[in-house]
Amino acid sequence: MDDIESVAEMIINARKIVVFTGAGFSTESGVPDFRSPGGVWDRFDPGELNYPNFLRREDVREKYWRMHKMMWETIREARPNAGHHAIADIHQMGKLDCVITQNTDGLHQKAGVPDDIVFEIHGTMQSVYCLDCGQKYPRAHAHDKMLAGEVVPRCDACNGLLKPSTIAFGQAMPERETRESEERSAGCDLFLAAGSSLVVYPAAQMPVIAKRGGARLVILNLTETPHDHHADVVIREKTGQALSRIVARIKEKLHR
Repeated sequence: MDDIESVAEMIINARKIVVFTGAGFSTESGVPDFRSPGGVWDRFDPGELNYPNFLRREDVREKYWRMHKMMWETIREARPNAGHHAIADIHQMGKLDCVITQNTDGLHQKAGVPDDIVFEIHGTMQSVYCLDCGQKYPRAHAHDKMLAGEVVPRCDACNGLLKPSTIAFGQAMPERETRESEERSAGCDLFLAAGSSLVVYPAAQMPVIAKRGGARLVILNLTETPHDHHADVVIREKTGQALSRIVARIKEKLHR
């Protein structure tokens, strides 16, 4: 039995599947990842653009917003790829417990996975919020303010600092999303990690939590990860291609 067939069988037999996605999952939608050559961190210094610096330095806020403006112009045009649609298909089969994602692009929701079962542990690019009064705005609102000349956009309500609703270096992880992700990882019977290098913690701990809870573990990634030795199956292909083949095989089996 080949790996595609094996994973198709695992999904058919599973009751509660958690899918974990990283930056490599969205590259097939034209969203560049951070760490690859030519990625965001080739052009901006993550050591400088951290949360404490954002709070105290106007020059860092200007660079941070310049970086996010560039990212938003890519993400707002991005469309779900075959992998996103395959996960939406797994949801339609009644097998998907949740998606845990390191991505901030909102593409799982665009593909049809309900927002309340997508846990964005690194935040979202789809909104911004005021650090002073907490007012939330659509991301496009801040973008329009920048196009109108505000280098560092500010809150309409109180003139406080606006910040994208993504998690910056040095900023605390979102408590609810992180806790929920850990609990659902521990309670699933199949954990699919796709398009993540599995090196950024605490997110990268989720596959281990799932395995300790008795789940089977599938890793789909082009390159090796530190957790490959925990996996029941490792597939080294583009995630969209692999998942679309897996879902096609499931549909064949279910409709014989």
